[in-house]
Amino acid sequence: MERNEIVEREKKILEKYAVLSYETKGRKYKEKEHSFRTPFQRDRDRIIHSTAFRRLEYKTQVFIYHEGDYYRNRLTHTLEVQQIARTIARVLKINEDLVEAISLAHDLGHTPFGHKGEVVLNEIMKSLGFSGFEHNRQGLRIVDILEERYPDFPGLNLTFEVREGIIRHFTSYDIPLIEKEYQEFAKFVSPTLEAQVVNIADEIAYTCHDLDDGIKSEIIDYKNLMEVDILEKIKEISEIDKKPEKHKRHIMIRNLINFLVSDVIEETKRNLNKLNPRSVEDVRNCETIVKNSEEVRIMHNKLKKFLEEKMYTHSKVIRMTEKAGRIIKELYYAYYNEPRQLPLHIHKKLEKEPKEIVICDYVAGMTDRFAIREYQKLFDPATF
Repeated sequence: MERNEIVEREKKILEKYAVLSYETKGRKYKEKEHSFRTPFQRDRDRIIHSTAFRRLEYKTQVFIYHEGDYYRNRLTHTLEVQQIARTIARVLKINEDLVEAISLAHDLGHTPFGHKGEVVLNEIMKSLGFSGFEHNRQGLRIVDILEERYPDFPGLNLTFEVREGIIRHFTSYDIPLIEKEYQEFAKFVSPTLEAQVVNIADEIAYTCHDLDDGIKSEIIDYKNLMEVDILEKIKEISEIDKKPEKHKRHIMIRNLINFLVSDVIEETKRNLNKLNPRSVEDVRNCETIVKNSEEVRIMHNKLKKFLEEKMYTHSKVIRMTEKAGRIIKELYYAYYNEPRQLPLHIHKKLEKEPKEIVICDYVAGMTDRFAIREYQKLFDPATF
């Protein structure tokens, strides 16, 4: 399909408040358009081929990679977010290609060892007089500067809308602070509907799939599940008690995702009918449109609290995260106190940027297993 045909199809199929590919606010550096791929499709492909995207396979979701291959990592989580987000986008008739690109990029800035790595790097950077560390800002830094794949510009030169979706990624765990250098994204009340869909898809994905991993690991006991309203409701809907034992977990998670996604779609449709946005700019000037109904939001929050109490603060998880925090901290200060320990290609960056930033970029970009190996090389006398 040629570019002009894609443009006409978008105009015909997508709603008036969807972002049309050829009405993008553009890229930082001008490029010739592709003959049969839209700008957002090109962004998706650039993200998939980036180094940062490949590294997600060995970055923690909840369990550090060597705990078992069957637990989710940042890459599998990212793909699950993409799948949920595209389902919602298709029903709402908004731009699936933009949704896909934002979904694939939303966690590029994550550190090794999950949120604990981010917390430790944030504390370190603040103690050194910087504004801290936040993975949405780091994700934008990766696609704007750190990826080195093109001779004519730094980074991946993504469209404004994808970059906006990265920096304005918002969930109950991700509350971005948009600083002076990112003011181009702060002039709107809200990002596009496409970015909002990714935000809610992320919430649904990590809650449901962390619950799945928690049950699989036996950290969460089936007996405790019915303490949570939403899971009691899912039990009734899916008639779990009548199902074979080996299928119960999969049936419950599948029905939980479907329940949350269906509610998002229905509530969003109600909001759209009420607000009647007639353009992307109308969406940007409204408060968040894509969300769960109040009743389901309350139930979902109770599930998150349940996971916090039963899983994220479980001794097994805490031992892993505390160990991970020590690794991140000691790696950072080992390089900080003697930068010549950095690889040559990283050390050369000290000529252009402060060592605090260079070291932060390097540590944040590590996978779990690379960080562990590097820690062994630096602190184990028997490892070289």
